[in-house]
Amino acid sequence: MPLLSPRTWLAAAALLGASQLHAAEVNVEVLQNRLEHPWALAFLPQEQGMLITLKGGELKRWQPGKGLSAPVTGVPKVWAQGQGGLLDVVLAPDFAQSRKVWLSYAEAGEDGKAGTAVGYGRLSDDMQRLEHFTVVFRQQPKLSVGNHFGGRIVFDGKGYLFIALGENNQRPTAQELDKLQGKLVRLTEEGKVPQDNPFVGKAGARPEIWSYGIRNPQGMAFNPWSHALWLNEHGPRGGDEINIPQAGKNYGWPLATWGINYSGLPIPEAKGGTAPGTEQPIFYWKDSPAVSGMAFYNASTFPQWQNKLFIGALKDKNLIQMSVNGNNVKEDGRLLGERNARIRDVRVGPDGYVYVLTDETDGQLLKISPAS
Repeated sequence: MPLLSPRTWLAAAALLGASQLHAAEVNVEVLQNRLEHPWALAFLPQEQGMLITLKGGELKRWQPGKGLSAPVTGVPKVWAQGQGGLLDVVLAPDFAQSRKVWLSYAEAGEDGKAGTAVGYGRLSDDMQRLEHFTVVFRQQPKLSVGNHFGGRIVFDGKGYLFIALGENNQRPTAQELDKLQGKLVRLTEEGKVPQDNPFVGKAGARPEIWSYGIRNPQGMAFNPWSHALWLNEHGPRGGDEINIPQAGKNYGWPLATWGINYSGLPIPEAKGGTAPGTEQPIFYWKDSPAVSGMAFYNASTFPQWQNKLFIGALKDKNLIQMSVNGNNVKEDGRLLGERNARIRDVRVGPDGYVYVLTDETDGQLLKISPAS
């Protein structure tokens, strides 16, 4: 599969409301094209390239100078409809010993509906197959007809795995603790329920739940300075959010939202931007960019990017650059807007460059650095 020649692009400035924010210029190298709706990437150790998920159900390996491999075999069958398909990919913290690769994906139910599932397999030594794939988590009940799967998975480095789950476009379920829709779930690295989860032993509540009241989470990462988990999510028409989810807390959806329905009418259950017993986001967008993957920049390669947060935008088709100061964030500007491509995933590589996947039929893997 041919590679595109490296190209340098200038970042477009973004108009945000009445103010104009200019992001710095960036260099963009196109590492790979002809990716059909890529969703996530994970870096392999020792410069062995990266794994890339394609929403249609394929997992491939990319290597510098060699391009894409044939599909890795042993991937579970996915429900590739609407927003569903093969989603996140993450290496286990002990990958060097276990070679475990974790995947999230949409899984079919018996009634034509689907839900998010998570499992792992052992990546063979030749990296051509996943062996003994084991499902450790299934979103229950299965309610999605193609919407709001969530699917981001993150290890915290302390023995736990977090899974962000959408409410399958069934708004009330985000507040119902007997269901796994609209929740952040916390498991052990073996896929078990930790006994200190906030709802363990509580009648009518799923013990896997860490926090709830979430609409459609699309980006999740640990803040390297505070060591807290940050999560972003789609609002409806307006009201995309960044939250710092804490144990047992309610993040509002659909009782509290800064957005409205796509019809232009209020969300029926909403009590306004705030509601008793719910947490406020640390940041929200009045006009939804349709946020996606997110990555904190904590590498030494480019000092000018220290304390920055990068978030993809699907609808606005750009890369949002934000400054982080404690739990406060502000938007600096937008990058890559001139490419007119949906940004799906954002990761900081071991080399300190920022890597981006564009969610298109002819999707691309981009390598980004400051222009100066």
